[in-house]
Amino acid sequence: MIETIVLDVGETLTRDDRYWHSWADWLGIPRHTLSALVGAVVAQGHDNADALRLARPGIDVAAEYHAREAAGRGEFLDETDLYDDVRPALSGLRKLGVRVIVAGNQTSRAGELLRDLDLPVDLVVTSGDWGVAKPHPEFFERVLEVARAAPSETVYVGDHPANDIFPAKAAGLRAAHIRRGPWGHLWADDPELRAAADWRIEHLTQLTTFVAS
Repeated sequence: MIETIVLDVGETLTRDDRYWHSWADWLGIPRHTLSALVGAVVAQGHDNADALRLARPGIDVAAEYHAREAAGRGEFLDETDLYDDVRPALSGLRKLGVRVIVAGNQTSRAGELLRDLDLPVDLVVTSGDWGVAKPHPEFFERVLEVARAAPSETVYVGDHPANDIFPAKAAGLRAAHIRRGPWGHLWADDPELRAAADWRIEHLTQLTTFVAS
Protein backbone atom coordinates (compact mmCIF):
# COMPACT_ATOMS: atom_id res chain seq x y z
CA MET A 1 0.00 0.00 0.00
CA ILE A 2 1.31 3.44 -0.91
CA GLU A 3 1.14 5.94 1.95
CA THR A 4 3.38 8.76 0.69
CA ILE A 5 4.32 10.18 -2.71
CA VAL A 6 7.43 12.36 -2.90
CA LEU A 7 8.01 14.36 -6.06
CA ASP A 8 11.07 15.91 -7.65
CA VAL A 9 10.70 19.49 -8.92
CA GLY A 10 12.54 20.36 -12.14
CA GLU A 11 11.01 18.62 -15.16
CA THR A 12 8.69 16.69 -12.88
CA LEU A 13 6.49 19.50 -11.57
CA THR A 14 8.00 22.50 -13.33
CA ARG A 15 9.32 23.26 -16.78
CA ASP A 16 12.94 24.38 -16.82
CA ASP A 17 12.43 26.73 -19.79
CA ARG A 18 12.43 29.93 -17.75
CA TYR A 19 15.44 28.83 -15.70
CA TRP A 20 17.68 28.22 -18.71
CA HIS A 21 16.36 31.18 -20.70
CA SER A 22 17.16 33.50 -17.82
CA TRP A 23 20.70 32.13 -17.60
CA ALA A 24 21.21 32.59 -21.34
CA ASP A 25 19.99 36.17 -21.14
CA TRP A 26 22.25 36.85 -18.16
CA LEU A 27 25.30 35.43 -19.93
CA GLY A 28 24.42 37.26 -23.13
CA ILE A 29 24.26 34.20 -25.36
CA PRO A 30 21.42 32.92 -27.57
CA ARG A 31 18.88 30.82 -25.71
CA HIS A 32 19.14 28.09 -28.33
CA THR A 33 22.90 27.87 -27.75
CA LEU A 34 22.51 27.24 -24.03
CA SER A 35 19.65 24.79 -24.63
CA ALA A 36 21.88 22.84 -27.01
CA LEU A 37 24.68 22.80 -24.43
CA VAL A 38 22.27 21.52 -21.79
CA GLY A 39 21.29 18.74 -24.17
CA ALA A 40 24.93 17.90 -24.75
CA VAL A 41 25.80 17.56 -21.07
CA VAL A 42 22.64 15.54 -20.45
CA ALA A 43 23.63 13.12 -23.20
CA GLN A 44 27.10 12.80 -21.66
CA GLY A 45 25.63 12.14 -18.21
CA HIS A 46 27.13 15.30 -16.72
CA ASP A 47 25.67 17.83 -14.30
CA ASN A 48 23.39 20.46 -15.84
CA ALA A 49 25.60 23.24 -14.47
CA ASP A 50 28.34 22.05 -16.80
CA ALA A 51 26.37 23.72 -19.59
CA LEU A 52 27.06 27.07 -17.95
CA ARG A 53 30.75 26.22 -17.68
CA LEU A 54 30.84 25.39 -21.38
CA ALA A 55 29.07 28.63 -22.22
CA ARG A 56 31.47 30.69 -20.14
CA PRO A 57 34.71 28.85 -19.26
CA GLY A 58 35.94 29.62 -15.76
CA ILE A 59 32.54 30.82 -14.54
CA ASP A 60 31.90 30.77 -10.79
CA VAL A 61 28.30 29.55 -10.92
CA ALA A 62 27.54 30.35 -7.27
CA ALA A 63 28.94 33.88 -7.59
CA GLU A 64 26.95 34.49 -10.79
CA TYR A 65 23.81 33.21 -9.08
CA HIS A 66 24.22 35.75 -6.29
CA ALA A 67 25.01 38.50 -8.79
CA ARG A 68 21.75 37.74 -10.60
CA GLU A 69 19.82 37.89 -7.35
CA ALA A 70 21.44 41.22 -6.42
CA ALA A 71 20.54 42.62 -9.85
CA GLY A 72 16.90 41.61 -9.43
CA ARG A 73 17.19 38.95 -12.13
CA GLY A 74 17.23 35.91 -9.91
CA GLU A 75 14.98 32.88 -9.55
CA PHE A 76 11.31 33.21 -10.35
CA LEU A 77 8.42 30.75 -10.49
CA ASP A 78 4.73 31.20 -11.10
CA GLU A 79 1.74 29.15 -12.20
CA THR A 80 2.88 29.15 -15.83
CA ASP A 81 5.99 27.16 -14.89
CA LEU A 82 3.91 24.20 -13.72
CA TYR A 83 3.06 21.36 -16.07
CA ASP A 84 -0.67 21.19 -16.76
CA ASP A 85 -1.13 17.90 -14.93
CA VAL A 86 0.42 19.03 -11.64
CA ARG A 87 -2.57 20.41 -9.75
CA PRO A 88 -5.02 17.70 -10.92
CA ALA A 89 -2.55 14.96 -9.98
CA LEU A 90 -1.66 16.37 -6.58
CA SER A 91 -5.30 17.02 -5.72
CA GLY A 92 -6.22 13.49 -6.80
CA LEU A 93 -3.56 12.00 -4.56
CA ARG A 94 -4.70 14.05 -1.59
CA LYS A 95 -8.29 12.88 -2.14
CA LEU A 96 -7.03 9.31 -1.92
CA GLY A 97 -5.56 10.09 1.50
CA VAL A 98 -1.95 9.98 0.34
CA ARG A 99 0.65 12.18 1.99
CA VAL A 100 2.18 14.33 -0.77
CA ILE A 101 5.63 15.89 -0.48
CA VAL A 102 7.73 17.95 -2.87
CA ALA A 103 11.47 17.45 -2.35
CA GLY A 104 14.06 18.27 -4.99
CA ASN A 105 17.48 19.72 -5.72
CA GLN A 106 16.60 23.39 -5.54
CA THR A 107 17.73 26.42 -3.61
CA SER A 108 15.95 27.65 -0.50
CA ARG A 109 14.68 30.57 -2.60
CA ALA A 110 13.08 28.13 -5.04
CA GLY A 111 11.45 26.43 -2.08
CA GLU A 112 9.92 29.74 -1.01
CA LEU A 113 8.61 30.35 -4.52
CA LEU A 114 7.08 26.86 -4.66
CA ARG A 115 5.39 27.32 -1.29
CA ASP A 116 3.96 30.62 -2.53
CA LEU A 117 2.13 28.68 -5.27
CA ASP A 118 0.02 27.02 -2.56
CA LEU A 119 0.17 23.58 -4.13
CA PRO A 120 -2.13 20.88 -2.68
CA VAL A 121 0.73 19.15 -0.84
CA ASP A 122 1.68 18.47 2.76
CA LEU A 123 5.24 19.74 2.54
CA VAL A 124 7.64 21.50 0.17
CA VAL A 125 11.34 21.17 0.98
CA THR A 126 14.53 21.56 -1.04
CA SER A 127 18.14 20.48 -0.90
CA GLY A 128 18.96 24.09 -0.05
CA ASP A 129 16.74 23.84 3.02
CA TRP A 130 18.32 20.57 4.11
CA GLY A 131 21.91 21.35 3.21
CA VAL A 132 22.28 18.08 1.32
CA ALA A 133 21.49 17.29 -2.30
CA LYS A 134 20.58 14.29 -4.40
CA PRO A 135 21.92 11.74 -5.06
CA HIS A 136 23.56 11.74 -1.59
CA PRO A 137 22.03 9.01 0.60
CA GLU A 138 21.40 11.54 3.38
CA PHE A 139 18.92 13.34 1.14
CA PHE A 140 16.81 10.21 0.93
CA GLU A 141 17.19 9.60 4.65
CA ARG A 142 15.62 13.01 5.12
CA VAL A 143 12.92 12.10 2.60
CA LEU A 144 11.99 9.08 4.69
CA GLU A 145 11.90 11.17 7.86
CA VAL A 146 9.31 13.55 6.40
CA ALA A 147 7.46 10.78 4.55
CA ARG A 148 6.25 9.29 7.84
CA ALA A 149 5.89 5.92 6.12
CA ALA A 150 7.95 2.81 5.58
CA PRO A 151 10.29 2.85 2.56
CA SER A 152 8.16 0.22 0.83
CA GLU A 153 5.12 2.47 1.27
CA THR A 154 6.89 5.57 -0.10
CA VAL A 155 7.30 6.40 -3.80
CA TYR A 156 9.81 8.89 -5.15
CA VAL A 157 8.84 10.36 -8.52
CA GLY A 158 11.43 11.94 -10.80
CA ASP A 159 12.89 12.23 -14.28
CA HIS A 160 16.60 11.77 -13.55
CA PRO A 161 18.01 8.22 -13.31
CA ALA A 162 21.16 9.06 -11.33
CA ASN A 163 19.61 11.68 -9.04
CA ASP A 164 16.14 10.22 -8.55
CA ILE A 165 15.49 6.61 -9.46
CA PHE A 166 18.72 4.81 -8.58
CA PRO A 167 19.38 6.50 -5.20
CA ALA A 168 15.72 6.23 -4.21
CA LYS A 169 15.81 2.50 -4.84
CA ALA A 170 19.13 2.21 -2.97
CA ALA A 171 17.40 3.80 0.03
CA GLY A 172 14.65 1.19 -0.12
CA LEU A 173 11.96 3.42 -1.58
CA ARG A 174 9.80 2.57 -4.54
CA ALA A 175 10.35 4.74 -7.60
CA ALA A 176 8.36 6.09 -10.53
CA HIS A 177 10.21 7.48 -13.53
CA ILE A 178 8.45 10.17 -15.53
CA ARG A 179 9.30 10.56 -19.18
CA ARG A 180 9.55 14.33 -19.10
CA GLY A 181 12.32 16.82 -19.83
CA PRO A 182 15.72 16.03 -21.39
CA TRP A 183 16.76 13.44 -18.81
CA GLY A 184 13.37 11.74 -18.75
CA HIS A 185 13.20 11.33 -22.50
CA LEU A 186 16.81 10.46 -23.16
CA TRP A 187 17.08 7.71 -20.54
CA ALA A 188 13.49 6.40 -20.55
CA ASP A 189 14.36 3.18 -22.35
CA ASP A 190 17.69 2.54 -20.66
CA PRO A 191 17.69 -1.13 -19.53
CA GLU A 192 19.05 -0.35 -16.05
CA LEU A 193 16.42 2.34 -15.52
CA ARG A 194 13.64 0.07 -16.76
CA ALA A 195 14.78 -2.61 -14.32
CA ALA A 196 15.04 -0.21 -11.38
CA ALA A 197 11.82 1.78 -11.72
CA ASP A 198 8.68 0.27 -10.20
CA TRP A 199 6.59 2.36 -12.57
CA ARG A 200 7.27 4.36 -15.71
CA ILE A 201 4.78 7.11 -16.43
CA GLU A 202 4.08 9.78 -19.04
CA HIS A 203 1.82 12.00 -16.91
CA LEU A 204 1.54 12.69 -13.19
CA THR A 205 -2.16 11.85 -13.20
CA GLN A 206 -1.13 8.21 -13.71
CA LEU A 207 0.09 8.20 -10.10
CA THR A 208 -3.46 7.99 -8.81
CA THR A 209 -4.00 4.78 -10.80
CA PHE A 210 -1.36 2.69 -9.09
CA VAL A 211 -1.98 4.26 -5.69
CA ALA A 212 -5.66 3.30 -5.89
CA SER A 213 -4.96 -0.24 -7.16
